[in-house]
Amino acid sequence: MKRRSYHDPLHGEIVLDSNDPAEAMVIALIDAPAFQRLRRIRQLGPAFLTFHGAESSRFTHSIGVLHLARRALQHLERLTPELAVYRGLIYGAALLHDVGHAPLSHAGEEMFGLHHEAWSARLVQECPDLRDPLEAWAPGTAKAVAELLEHGRSPHPAAKALISSQLDCDRLDYLRRDSYSTGTSYGQLDLDRLIAALTLAPDGQLALHPRGRSAVEHYLVVRSLMYSTVYNHRLNIVANWLLQQIVRQARQSQPDALFADAVMARWLWDPDAMDSSTYLANDDLRTGYHLQRWREEGPAPLQELCRRLLDRDLLQATDVRGLDHTQRLEALAMAQRLSQAAGLDPDLCCGLRERRSTGYRPYVGGLRLWNGQDLQALEQVSPLVNSLSQPQELAWLLHPREVRDQLRQQLPAATPAA
Repeated sequence: MKRRSYHDPLHGEIVLDSNDPAEAMVIALIDAPAFQRLRRIRQLGPAFLTFHGAESSRFTHSIGVLHLARRALQHLERLTPELAVYRGLIYGAALLHDVGHAPLSHAGEEMFGLHHEAWSARLVQECPDLRDPLEAWAPGTAKAVAELLEHGRSPHPAAKALISSQLDCDRLDYLRRDSYSTGTSYGQLDLDRLIAALTLAPDGQLALHPRGRSAVEHYLVVRSLMYSTVYNHRLNIVANWLLQQIVRQARQSQPDALFADAVMARWLWDPDAMDSSTYLANDDLRTGYHLQRWREEGPAPLQELCRRLLDRDLLQATDVRGLDHTQRLEALAMAQRLSQAAGLDPDLCCGLRERRSTGYRPYVGGLRLWNGQDLQALEQVSPLVNSLSQPQELAWLLHPREVRDQLRQQLPAATPAA
């Protein structure tokens, strides 16, 4: 087969040509079982419980990131032809940046306590079906891809920026894709203008021509809106908390007292000794099957947590940003007392989730404008972008529906969630 097409709902037809050595490498990587596993990893984890269309996979997203990285590199090569030598590195890193994701994506990282970047780097170097195509492109490519994915180190700053920066191809794809799959309307990014505005500053770092300023401002606003309305949606917070409690309860059980096949047993009770094959053997299907089994035959607390998640009998969440940390802890204690009085186990239905959403971070690889003469930080010329750099605090009190009204009556400083 000389050419292969992927018909993407966002990007249209994505064609790979095996006559091109870099694209032949990509085809081999896509066909690798380690990459095919991403078809069985949901892009947005348990967000389908909130947004019923959120069923797309890490496989679909990774193909999209490759497509955008190829477009961006082709544009940059016209400006700086010597970047062509990094084509294998950039294509490989773009395609494989998520190959180490746990079941349910970021929710799985929180559940099992791991980092997908580290596992992506490890799999690239340990799995022959990933390592060999990279090494066939050029010796040392697998190690270079691993360094870029785990540590953000690259022989050229532009290669790093396309894979990991505040305007990388990963973000450009997932913002559009997640907006599309969740039915929100924020993610209509002007990808053509963003890519056309890419350029290299005198120090070799990626920059943007000022003509792309409006497009990048729009992109940063979209990112802010997606975090506030999708990624940090209160029910996503609830579902992630339930999943963490499920794994916590499972790990408290003795291995001979809880059903777990050999793969899940290693994930639960001996993760430090996990090898690559055992890691790759877990996906949404295996984890989902264990949730079903634990609901039917696990210890009572574990059964209850799995029931809540699988039946979508989710907890309520009250916004308590208006309270200081001490007051939030008092509110949690109040929710626990009310739940116990209602005949519920407070350990299984009450929690406090606090986090800070940092938004645009100008001091961590901030974006810059370069017109051929002047190099300017984006936030210095854009009041809109400067406003997006202010961190936002999130605080949710999780509690059962049965105590909602009584609890909120006693929390006048809290803002009820919609």
